[in-house]
Amino acid sequence: MPTLLVHHDAFANHQTSAGHPERPDRYRAVQSALGQSRFDDLVREEAQLGALDATRYVHTDAYVDALEGARPADGFVYLDGGDTMMEPSTWEVVLRGVGGTMQAVDQVMSGSVQNAFVACRPPGHHAETDRAMGFCLFNNIGIGARHAQLKHGLTRVAIVDFDVHHGNGTQEIFYSDPDVLYASTHQMPWFPGTGEVRETGVGNVFNTPLSAGDGGAELRAAFTERILPALDAFSPELVIVSAGFDAHERDPLGSLCMTADDFAWVTRELMVAAERHCDGRLVSVLEGGYDLQGLRESVGAHVAELMRG
Repeated sequence: MPTLLVHHDAFANHQTSAGHPERPDRYRAVQSALGQSRFDDLVREEAQLGALDATRYVHTDAYVDALEGARPADGFVYLDGGDTMMEPSTWEVVLRGVGGTMQAVDQVMSGSVQNAFVACRPPGHHAETDRAMGFCLFNNIGIGARHAQLKHGLTRVAIVDFDVHHGNGTQEIFYSDPDVLYASTHQMPWFPGTGEVRETGVGNVFNTPLSAGDGGAELRAAFTERILPALDAFSPELVIVSAGFDAHERDPLGSLCMTADDFAWVTRELMVAAERHCDGRLVSVLEGGYDLQGLRESVGAHVAELMRG
């Protein structure tokens, strides 16, 4: 079965302040990488607008209503001390991130595609139930997992996050939910300061922090020794990936030393686990990655592995 790419030109519309790393060129870099002829067999769909009520699967009514009320007519509205911002085009962009993620889940669960990659921005895994932070407004991954539970009746959804930053929002949302496994590799100490091994939720959280300077060998050990065994014990019905590529050695927002080959290896291992437990059902959603060359190389390697099915 083919691989689905969920994309939309609107993802290049969300503007940020001068010099901000989460910039429209990130989406253009991804589109450039996936525009190569080797990706011609991708099934391409434009991201749908997500219903606002879907954001309430994981965010409080007060938060969603306040965020909607903060939409500016012009200029920027700054959230989270200035790192996270909205401007007039942002609302459509973040709702397409939500809608595109749910769309990918639906297509994978229907069996029309084997797996999917959602090329959206801004990222989402730092957004908590009632707080925007770290460039993130809505937690796309969390909404996608809840959607899989509510619409498709799944009782075991696994989320795996290899962004250089810990997905504090995703962890917070599912910290007490035994039906969702959250596993993460990330640099520590580093923003946002969460993600210690001792943070285990109700036995469903598996943090495996890495240190500045760690590279492919340490990443592979983290997966081989801790995360993949946790996935096997959990036996998920769907694997959802927070695909952050800012652990790349070129990235300005981290100090890990991964390469595109390392991301390809992780992708293969997650696909093997998904094949073993859930007929290969896997949805990957873009998170970080702020060096454009590193992002192009990493996304290309990641999606090429997904296509090998």
